[in-house]
Amino acid sequence: MRHARLLRLLFVALFLALLIAAMWNLGFFDLTRLEKVSNLGVFLRDLFPPDPDVLGEASRALFETVQMAFVGTALSFILALPLGLLGARNLFGAKVTAPVRLALSVVRTVPVLLWALILVVTIGLGPLAGTIGLAIYSLGYLGKLYYEGFEAVDPEVTEAVKSVGCSKLQLARYAIIPESANMLLSQLLFMFEYNVRASSILGFVGAGGIGFYMLGYIQALQYQSLLTVILLTLAVVLLIDFLSTKIRDRFLLTNPAQGGGLLMSLRLPKFQRRPARSRSETVPEVVSAE
Repeated sequence: MRHARLLRLLFVALFLALLIAAMWNLGFFDLTRLEKVSNLGVFLRDLFPPDPDVLGEASRALFETVQMAFVGTALSFILALPLGLLGARNLFGAKVTAPVRLALSVVRTVPVLLWALILVVTIGLGPLAGTIGLAIYSLGYLGKLYYEGFEAVDPEVTEAVKSVGCSKLQLARYAIIPESANMLLSQLLFMFEYNVRASSILGFVGAGGIGFYMLGYIQALQYQSLLTVILLTLAVVLLIDFLSTKIRDRFLLTNPAQGGGLLMSLRLPKFQRRPARSRSETVPEVVSAE
């Protein structure tokens, strides 16, 4: 008991030491910088009141942003589902899973803004570059989340399906995907919510969306117009969060005893066990040789 307590104290002390050292290196204890905090008050004063004259162009740009997030998320889901299955170690061996996981790791290494910049250079300015960049970036994360979710399926379920001699495709169809249906939808909704926020800054590199107008207002010091765009974006994000919550409440199964939900709607009919035959049917009658 005393040894375990000492280890906990050492761990806490090491954590605090690393935290303080990192904060020192990042300039958190540089008091001269705190003198410029008053600039924040000047900036906030220049934000008000919001400029309603930019509502029209901001609404059109925000609609384009939501479209980019929707299409990018849909494309990434279409590719992430099979890649997630290929990366699951309870379905395939290391010769298949290792290259898939490596490819997804490489995709995740590049930030979405850099993907958008690369595609702007490749295919030109506009929302197409931003949408493809979102799709590639989302693929890296959805693929990882999916193969981890597939591996978390109860081994008893997979072993029961394997015992009837099914193939890997049938195992995925009859066991892995139905058991992971809640996770699939939950992560998909989360990725869409994230992409709506991420796509709002892709315009900074010319990849479409409302970020192009935000950057223009900042450069022109039109902070009142900037506040209008921020408030409009906030309203859309809150609406998407609300709808996402409703979708989760409607389709995600939180209590298996209640039935319903996406998990039950995707689950295929269970294998029916044959009724046990009587002893006279299963054991041949022994005839005495008299």
